Amino acid sequence: MRKLKTLLAALLIAPTLAFAAGASLHLDQAPDVSGDKAALQNGAKLFVNYCLTCHGASQLRYNKLLDLGLTEQQIKDNLMFAANKLGEQMTVALRPADAKKWFGVAPPDLSLVARARASADGSGADWLYTYLRSFYRDDKRPTGWNNVIFANVGMPHILYELQGEQVLGPDHKLTLAVPGKLSPAEYDAQVRDLVGFLVWMGEPTAGLRKQLGIAVLLFLSILLVLSYALKKEYWKDIH
Repeated sequence: MRKLKTLLAALLIAPTLAFAAGASLHLDQAPDVSGDKAALQNGAKLFVNYCLTCHGASQLRYNKLLDLGLTEQQIKDNLMFAANKLGEQMTVALRPADAKKWFGVAPPDLSLVARARASADGSGADWLYTYLRSFYRDDKRPTGWNNVIFANVGMPHILYELQGEQVLGPDHKLTLAVPGKLSPAEYDAQVRDLVGFLVWMGEPTAGLRKQLGIAVLLFLSILLVLSYALKKEYWKDIH
């Protein structure tokens, strides 16, 4: 686990921090869909169809997707293209050696990508949300793509058919030159769901943990009131 976090930090975080040192990094706030199972289900579909081709999620098993409200049959029919059993990990068939040859570096496992970014500089979902909306055409790059907040990124823009093609102007602003299948607002909504799933994937039990935390605090509050009342009753004859 420690090695995985180190790898994520090296591949995804360090270049971004270097770019941020220029004081020109702006991150858009990612909408919170942690309580929206429909959005998380859509995010899982996007992840499987677009990301799981190169990036694995080895810390997550397909049967964990049941927590999103999906049935076993829905998972098997719509999300299990590289596995046969629900208990299998979400891994890819792409060999690291081939990936390094094609992209210059093997695509990292994304199980903890949101948590790794949050641990590094607190950006977490905001960085991922901005990153996936900041690709632009760059003929100088081997893949033909670059990214505003991840300069010289090795990853191509896998969602370009949905977003379209952006270009970077002299003012360092992005302009949509070739429209995609979705409008900008629709594309942002898809990225929102995908990022929401990446955040959920990093800690699937976060919702339960928060609920338990609230319940514990309520219990302690009630216990405090009862303890104070007991203390007053116990000491009333003395004071």
